Amino acid sequence: MANDTFSPGVVAARLPASAYRANFGDLHPPLDDHEARVAADRCYFCFDAPCTQACPTAIDVPLFIRQISTGTPLAAAQTILSQNILGGMCARVCPTETLCEQACVRETAEGRPVEIGRLQRHATDRAMAAGPQPFTRAAPTGKRVAVVGAGPAGLTAAHRLALLGHEVTLHDGRPKVGGLNEYGIAAYKAPDGFAQAEIDWLLGIGGIRVVAGQRLGEELALDDLRRDFDAVFLAIGLAGVNALEVEGEDRENVRDAVDFIAELRQTADLSGLPVGRDVIVIGGGMTAVDAAVQARLLGAQSVTIVYRRGPEEMGASAYERDLAASKGVRIITHAAPLRVLGNGAVREVEFAYTRPRGDGGLERTDQTFRLLADQVFKAIGQPLEGAPEGLALDGRKIAVSGPGRTSLAGVWAGGDCAAGSKDLTVSAVAQGRDAAMDIHAALMG
Repeated sequence: MANDTFSPGVVAARLPASAYRANFGDLHPPLDDHEARVAADRCYFCFDAPCTQACPTAIDVPLFIRQISTGTPLAAAQTILSQNILGGMCARVCPTETLCEQACVRETAEGRPVEIGRLQRHATDRAMAAGPQPFTRAAPTGKRVAVVGAGPAGLTAAHRLALLGHEVTLHDGRPKVGGLNEYGIAAYKAPDGFAQAEIDWLLGIGGIRVVAGQRLGEELALDDLRRDFDAVFLAIGLAGVNALEVEGEDRENVRDAVDFIAELRQTADLSGLPVGRDVIVIGGGMTAVDAAVQARLLGAQSVTIVYRRGPEEMGASAYERDLAASKGVRIITHAAPLRVLGNGAVREVEFAYTRPRGDGGLERTDQTFRLLADQVFKAIGQPLEGAPEGLALDGRKIAVSGPGRTSLAGVWAGGDCAAGSKDLTVSAVAQGRDAAMDIHAALMG
């Protein structure tokens, strides 16, 4: 018997068993062949395509859409994957509404862009279903490269380096590779084990040895990697979550949102995952939205996102905010936490409204309010932890120049750990690919 959805506390099985499959099913069902041809026919096939210019991986969008329109989706997939080997996942999680589709001429003229993301998924899904990937390794170069971190940047770099003939050892601290794609993305965006299926397909290139359970600074030392390999690519992401730095933050049921999302992605039984009745998510990025929406889908009665600045400054796109609202998530802006209240476990959170200062910062006002909460998720950014000594930093991330070169000879970096990176899978893919090409050029003289 499922628990009453409206009962207080953090409990499991708030919903009937049948509800979980429906709630966490595919967010956007795939196009069939006819639907894909119809959608592709809306493309103007622009010569100086603004959609391609808006894509961080510079996929030739008009070309792959034309290939779909002519009934050759595998050729379209080749066009996509040659630029973005994780094109299948990016088609599912990329904020196309603020990238390629926002730049689409149809969007400018009609307010309805070509469905580039869904068309990309159509092509890449066909390629994965067809069997082995359409790439063949070059002749061995005799060079060995260590890639540390098996998220989007690391996987992309490893694939491109292996494709070019290098021997790659891919290290990751978690038991499963995939990084953000496996542990950090909402379950409804990549259901049915897609992340691991794509990784297995990617590793089919050969020449990539995967070593799990090894973290930089613990089982791995950068000096040893530099000694044992011809080049090193760091894609270690970000660890931990910034503290709220308020009274009561250590109360029971105050959690990091990234841990909640990872737990949800790895559970085999969603009905066994506890969730509160009244949930608060503090933050304004994609992680905050993913945590909030999934809390609602697990059966929370009330879910509220609270962000310290205005909606236009939220890291989550307008599309993601609208998605959250459609699932019943309330968003409160211009408010910052003051205290987490309760007797052991959280019962309320007190907030103060904020206003901008002249220097671009924020200050709390005297106006406060409280929200009931039996579960709080923190999603206010992640710091870089355990950066190796000797690496120059730019702010709180690894300083890089050009395509990922760090201050240490023979060491490159990309993805979230590198300065200037954006919290996007597609941007990490571009950085991993470009760093791999630069590593190849350096190794081959």
